[in-house]
Amino acid sequence: MGDCRTVTDAPRPGPEPRRRLGLHREALLAGLAGVLLACLMRLPVLRQLRTGVPEDLGDPLLQAWQLAWGQHALRTQPLSPFDANTFWPLDDSLAFSDSLLGYAPLGLLFGDGAGTVVLRYNVVFLLTYALAFAGTYALVRQLGASRTAGTVSGIAFAYAPWHLAQEGHLQILSTGGIPLALALLARGHGYGRPGPARPGLVLAGWAVAAWQVTIGFGLGLQFGYLLGALTAVYAGAWIARRRGPVPRRLAVCEAVGMLGFLAVAGLFALPYLGVADRHPEAQRTVADLELFSPPASAFVTAPEDSLLYGDRQEGLRAGLSFAPEMTLAVGGGLVVLAAVGLVAGRWPLRRRLGLATGVLVLLVLAMGTQAAFGGRFSYLLLFDHAPGWQGIRTPGRLVVPMTLGLALLAAPGLDRVREALGGGRAATAVGALAVAVVSLETLGTTAVLPAPRVPPALERPQGPVLVLPSAEIADLRAMFFSSGGLYPLVNGYSGFTPTELVDLRGAVAAFPDPASIELLRRTGVRTVVLLPDEAEGTPWAGAEAIPVDGLPVTRRLVDGAVVFELSPP
Repeated sequence: MGDCRTVTDAPRPGPEPRRRLGLHREALLAGLAGVLLACLMRLPVLRQLRTGVPEDLGDPLLQAWQLAWGQHALRTQPLSPFDANTFWPLDDSLAFSDSLLGYAPLGLLFGDGAGTVVLRYNVVFLLTYALAFAGTYALVRQLGASRTAGTVSGIAFAYAPWHLAQEGHLQILSTGGIPLALALLARGHGYGRPGPARPGLVLAGWAVAAWQVTIGFGLGLQFGYLLGALTAVYAGAWIARRRGPVPRRLAVCEAVGMLGFLAVAGLFALPYLGVADRHPEAQRTVADLELFSPPASAFVTAPEDSLLYGDRQEGLRAGLSFAPEMTLAVGGGLVVLAAVGLVAGRWPLRRRLGLATGVLVLLVLAMGTQAAFGGRFSYLLLFDHAPGWQGIRTPGRLVVPMTLGLALLAAPGLDRVREALGGGRAATAVGALAVAVVSLETLGTTAVLPAPRVPPALERPQGPVLVLPSAEIADLRAMFFSSGGLYPLVNGYSGFTPTELVDLRGAVAAFPDPASIELLRRTGVRTVVLLPDEAEGTPWAGAEAIPVDGLPVTRRLVDGAVVFELSPP
């Protein structure tokens, strides 16, 4: 069913046990190849696993804290993981951003303490690329393409040029669960490669899909809708072909897996729904969409650190209103191979047309309000009427499933070209050339910056703690500093700033005056840590020199930081 059997590296028929052993070995090798490729492609990160932060010192610091909190919550409060230590005393503060909780079990391998925070983050960073490659390879192979095609598609999806602009967003790099879940589901249903249904793999596929949702709804939401659409299509095709009743074991595993996925998605959605209800300021608006909606040219524009296109496309980037979210190039080589796959690939026509239609629909949706009629009949329909979409402000991130669709179409395209050459050395050369071209387009520079040093005063202070100065970037660093001790922290940074934190910042702008000290004592804050070197230009500049005689507070200097300890009321 669509297998390119004439391509030289396609599997040969053999006894079922031997074939199964070969598939297991191939899956293991694909996983190892994914890890080695990630280390090679992101070598600067590998070289500074314990000391450097990839891309920038913005969101990666937030996500390093999220990973630290996840493993801590799994050990200490598994029934309330969203009640994080930051934004104290607000509830469900982990749900102010994508949670990354799915990585919590992996985080346990690294233990506690400030020394593991950067290492944990960098290992997960590399593994996101490895899983994206291996998952796509598995899906392409299950759909009947060759190993070479699986390699090209895996590289194209895992390292598409747009990744270079998203390397500060771990939740967007975490795409591997999507193709892996689809590969397991396809294998379990016997779709693609001929073979019997495997109910256990169907259950595994739904489990991986549920895990993908636990990373965050930035990708989990779109993946959930994709699974819903595929389920409807699969059920409709089964009925149309009059295949009769579904085998009992398969039906049971399907039902259990699907219900489990819905249960996990629902449980993870509850904190986000609560946050949206309690914090109206978190709601996204059409104005947010207009700011982040990319034009059509964005999908051929690479980030500035692309080695092949960076300098050449400077003019295109200058025409984008917000380049960091609008340099969404998928790669010219990938598009060419996908076009060949659509026109001449050996896969069934309905599959190729379905993939191509999906890519075009996703392209229109990804343009948000930049699509025809201002997105009124495309993305805004989702935003206004589909559950969950009002929490998404960056339509361009639909480039993830769009890239996967192109990667899948590219596989039969490459196999068709190699088949036309009759196999042998010519086919091998073309395969090697395709790997080289796709890889070349993905190459770029990944900046690695020294991780900020944690001030000794913030290693394990008595909480709740307020760090001054308090503002967006300062609070992000304060969250990172708390990763080792995970003490209650008033500061916080996310996609929105809660009104309560805004009001508190204003109320303590004159700290350490009597009014702000009294307010903090009543609130329950026990320690205020002032970082004078960061306070220049803020209301707290010079606060270390303000007299506190006679006030219910003690002050001491700790390695350049000023620690104010407030007496209980």
